[in-house]
Amino acid sequence: MVSRHNRLLVAFYLLSDALLGVSAFILAYGLRFHTGLVQLIPITKGLPPLRQYINILPFVALLVPLGFQLQGLYRLRRGRSRVDDFFAVFVGSILAVVFGIVATTYVQIYWAGSAARQRGAFEVSQPVWAIFLVINVALTFASRELVREVLERRWRAGIGLKRILIAGSGELGRLVADRILEHRELGYQIVGFVDDKAAGDHLGYRGLPLLGTIVDAADIVAREAIDHLYVALPPEQHVQMLQLIESTSRECVDVKVVPDLLQVIALRARLEDLDGVPVININDVPLQGLNSIVKRAIDIAMSSAALTVLALPFWLIAVLVKLTSRGDVFYRQERMGLDGKPFMIYKFRSMYDGAEAETGPVWTIERDPRRTPVGKVLRRSNIDELPQLWNVLKGDMSIVGPRPERPLFVAQFKDRIPQYMLRHKVKAGITGWAQVNGWRGNTSIEKRIEYDLYYIENWSVRLDLKIMWLTLLRGFFHKHAY
Repeated sequence: MVSRHNRLLVAFYLLSDALLGVSAFILAYGLRFHTGLVQLIPITKGLPPLRQYINILPFVALLVPLGFQLQGLYRLRRGRSRVDDFFAVFVGSILAVVFGIVATTYVQIYWAGSAARQRGAFEVSQPVWAIFLVINVALTFASRELVREVLERRWRAGIGLKRILIAGSGELGRLVADRILEHRELGYQIVGFVDDKAAGDHLGYRGLPLLGTIVDAADIVAREAIDHLYVALPPEQHVQMLQLIESTSRECVDVKVVPDLLQVIALRARLEDLDGVPVININDVPLQGLNSIVKRAIDIAMSSAALTVLALPFWLIAVLVKLTSRGDVFYRQERMGLDGKPFMIYKFRSMYDGAEAETGPVWTIERDPRRTPVGKVLRRSNIDELPQLWNVLKGDMSIVGPRPERPLFVAQFKDRIPQYMLRHKVKAGITGWAQVNGWRGNTSIEKRIEYDLYYIENWSVRLDLKIMWLTLLRGFFHKHAY
């Protein structure tokens, strides 16, 4: 259901993105050819006239919205985070630049007349494109932040709220209610619950009433002018879920199903052929073929660059570790990686030599007495994990992926937690989706698996970049790092 308000907002974004793209292009021209950048980057082909760049502006005004459309920026979603917005704007702007370079080069070579070709009438300086990229990202992201601030103020004031009905008042339904109530800036107002199991109990949860049973949902949706129905029923109520979706489909309401991930999640399915017999592979993963090559190329580039930059800090840390306690500088430990194959992980030693001689493999606890004085700082800041960049360069690990566990713990978890071994369908990572969302260290294994499986199912280069950025913002000095 697309409201008139949403259509107007999309139209505003399209117009402002086009205008800001044009402005960024002109600013890039001015900065490149009429500021101190002339001395930093000498002009080799003469000063191009401004009119030459003005002639390309209509093309730029189309490129920017096209790049943003490919990144889904015009599919409005209230729960979209600032980090998601930034990376969508960033990648969309990169696409606009790539399309611009390819198109202007093609026109210059194949379409322009000989006179125009000699004058370079459709040629755009490469530094101008680079400057345009930076300015366009800054301007368009700032404009979206301004719109977000205006909308969130309206929603906090109770204006333009979306009315929510939650089907299911159990643990999953209450979790949905908690998240919505904790984020009032999203502009949602929970009207209440519907649930068969709690019929007759009108107290609901956190002051939210139980409005009726699932059979009554369609009438409640119409009576209460519900905008969104969140279906948060457990898998055993699958039949009621289908009946609910069918009955509410006759009303103008958006239906959103909230799965109990640990019970029903399955990796991306793929249809295969066995001599004419269709076979569904339910454990297929997106990280195959070209995707795996792209991810490996990123890992090699980033790990080699990081190891080069961190060479001196590594040497200083190694000296501190060696001088303050007996034992090796690096700690090697067996972990389980891709396809369940073991490998040796590297860390700066943060515990006294022989720390597990008596206890065997155990979880690290808060204020663990086995930590050395330097080790406390290394573990608290997660600097002890940085030598794993060598594991990434070797190919044992990736920058982003599920954190690897020790084989002893894997043997325990795989029998206790459904689908635990699916996390080994991809390479283990230094950081991951679970870690940047707070599920690390001695926290819920079940929650970590949910987030790991979400990452595997929804992998993309953009998601990897987002996780790396969130690691810089949240990953160091985490409350569960000890």
